[in-house]
Amino acid sequence: MFTRFGHDRLLRYAGLFTWAVVSVPLLYSWLVPLFGDGADDQLALRPMPWPGWVSYFAFGLSYAWLTRGLGVRRRTLGDFALLVVLTLAAVGVSYYNESGLGSVLLMVAACVLPWLLPLPLGVAWLVLSQLAVVPVFVHGLNFPLLEALMQSVLYAGFSGFVFVTSLVARQQAQARDEQRRLNSELRATRALLAESARVNERTRISRELHDLLGHHLTALSLNLEVAGHLSEGRVKEHVQQAHTLARLLLTDVREAVSQLREGGAIDLAAALRPLAENVPSLAIHMDIEEPLAIDDPERAHVLLRCTQEIITNAVRHAGARNLWIHARRVDGGIGIDARDDGTGADAVVPGHGLRGMRERLAQHGGALEVDCRPGEGFHLRLVLPLATGPLCVPVATVSAGAAPIEPSPTTDGTTPRGAVA
Repeated sequence: MFTRFGHDRLLRYAGLFTWAVVSVPLLYSWLVPLFGDGADDQLALRPMPWPGWVSYFAFGLSYAWLTRGLGVRRRTLGDFALLVVLTLAAVGVSYYNESGLGSVLLMVAACVLPWLLPLPLGVAWLVLSQLAVVPVFVHGLNFPLLEALMQSVLYAGFSGFVFVTSLVARQQAQARDEQRRLNSELRATRALLAESARVNERTRISRELHDLLGHHLTALSLNLEVAGHLSEGRVKEHVQQAHTLARLLLTDVREAVSQLREGGAIDLAAALRPLAENVPSLAIHMDIEEPLAIDDPERAHVLLRCTQEIITNAVRHAGARNLWIHARRVDGGIGIDARDDGTGADAVVPGHGLRGMRERLAQHGGALEVDCRPGEGFHLRLVLPLATGPLCVPVATVSAGAAPIEPSPTTDGTTPRGAVA
C-alpha cells in the first residue's frame, strides 16, 4: 500500500497526521466549557486563546510548505526562516495552552531538521527547542524545576528518535538518487559498448571480405581472362560468361565493403541521451545534432566520460536545477557546450573531475574551457578532434589484357583453397 510513497512523503503525511491529532485535545478543552456543566475545573487542559490557535495553524502551514519535495528541491533562505516559524509556533502552542502539546509538535518538527541543517546544528536545535518548554511545565503545570527538566529531556529523547528516523530516510533517499544516477551512466556505457561492438564487427567483416573474397575473386577474374584468350568456340563463350560473372561478383563485394565501412560509425546521440534519464533534482536539456557519429570508439568513450563528469559536477557541486548540454560537429571535431543555472563561483578550483577531463581530452588533442561567475552558474566548452579512421583499400579492378595475379600463399606455404595457381 505504501510502496508507491517515498520516504520523504511518508514522513510528511505522518507529521501532518500527528499535527491533526494534536487538535483533538485542544478542541476538547475549548468545547467542554461551552457545552459542559461545570466540568471545566476538572480539565487537565485549559481552553487555548486565539493566539494559540494562530500558532497551531501557523505550525501546520509551515510544516506542509517545508516538507514539499524534501530532498528534491534546493534549500533556500525562506526554508530556514520557516523552520524558525515552525519552532516558535510549536513553543507558542505550549505557552498559550499551558500544556506539553507543543513538545509533541516539536517532535514532528524534528523530522524536518536532518533535511535542512547539518547534523550537529540539528541536534542542538532539537535539544534547545525542547528546553524552551521548561517554563510551561514549571508555571503552567506546577512541576518542580527538576521534574520539568526531566519532562523536557523525555520529550527530547522521543524527538531524537524521530530525528534519527528522518536522518536514515534522508540517507536512503540520497542512496536511491545516487543509484538512479549510476544506472543512467550504466545504460549509457552499455549503449556505447553495444555501438562499439557493432562497429568492430562491421569492420572485421569488411576486412575479411576485402582480404579473402576480394583477393581470390581478382585472381579468378584474371585467370578467366587469360583462359578466354586461349580457348576457342563454345568453350570460349562459357569462359567469357564466367569472366563476366566474376567481375560482377567482384563489384558487389567492393560495394558491400564500402557500405560496411561507411555504416561503421558510433551514434553519439544514442550513447549520450541515457545520461539525462532519472537524474535526481536536476533537469537536463540535451540538444544533440542529428546525425552525430564518430568512427573511433575510444574518442566516443572520452566524450561519454566527460559528459558524465559534467552532470556529476552539476548535481554535487553547482547546486543547479537545470543543465543545458549542446553537442555539435565543429571544424575537424566534435564540440560539447554545457551550462547550468547553479550558484557559480568567483574562480574555478579544478578538482579531480576537471583534471581528469583535461587529461582525457589532451591525450586525443582536445581542449577544455571553463567559465564561471557568481550567480550565473558554470559554463564548459570542450572540443575533441575527430580521429582519422583507417582507409579502406578498394578491391582491385580488372583491366583488359592484364597479366594473371598469383594468390599469395598462406603462412604454411600452401596455396589457399579455391585459388587458381
